[in-house]
Amino acid sequence: KTAIYLVLIGFAIMTVFPLIWMLLSSVKSPSELLAVPFTLFPEEFQWGNFSRALELAPFGLYMMNSFVTSIAIVVLQAGFSCMLAYGLTHLNFKGRSFIFNSLLVSYMLPIAVTYVPSYIILARLGLLDSLTGIIVSNAASVFSVFLLWQAFRTVPKEVIEAARIEGASDWSILWKIVAPMRKSTVFIMSLISFIQMYNNYLWPSLIARSEENYLVTVGLRQFYTSQGSFSTNMPAIMAANVITILPLFILFLIFQKWLIKGIGDTGIKG
Repeated sequence: KTAIYLVLIGFAIMTVFPLIWMLLSSVKSPSELLAVPFTLFPEEFQWGNFSRALELAPFGLYMMNSFVTSIAIVVLQAGFSCMLAYGLTHLNFKGRSFIFNSLLVSYMLPIAVTYVPSYIILARLGLLDSLTGIIVSNAASVFSVFLLWQAFRTVPKEVIEAARIEGASDWSILWKIVAPMRKSTVFIMSLISFIQMYNNYLWPSLIARSEENYLVTVGLRQFYTSQGSFSTNMPAIMAANVITILPLFILFLIFQKWLIKGIGDTGIKG
């Protein structure tokens, strides 16, 4: 057990160290950051790096765009995924197996193959370079459907049949019985979706062209490329990194118990 614990501790340190280095580098001077030999802690904390980063780029706007789009996407994904998962688990209709297998096949495809047709569709709808385009193009998630399908299929059939005998509609059964019974899975799905959308970069970078529509990931990339000499601006870049990940870190601290429990209950791997 001691050897296993030492190995796990080593992997944990390797995982966390880049974040610690980023945090400490954000409060260093440029000379300290590039000093040889390497020093972990600064001689004097340069808190002005954070205000300088905020002056150089509107990270408040970027983070607000990311929050707005992520929350809207989570709401849409939760609604659509609940309805589709309920239909695939508790409704009998022709083509149900075909629809489910088609979803699984589409989930196995590289996401990049959908970029060109999705881009053309958004262009024809006039939704390029807009937050609406980002929201609409991410309104459905195969992963969310599959996760809720796993949870909804464990709801006892007797409960569903009893509700139908009492005259409840499928809409009422879904939102008053099935979804509340598996609310922990719905919550975990929403939390994972929010984190994924907040960190999404490639697709928003193809859609957003103007600065007022940048998400935090796109804005951060533009900030990297616009600062010229990395030797003098690296502390501000590190400070910008800390600013952008701070909301996710706070979110994890608040919901870490639910997140860990939900991952264990739903059997999420990887």
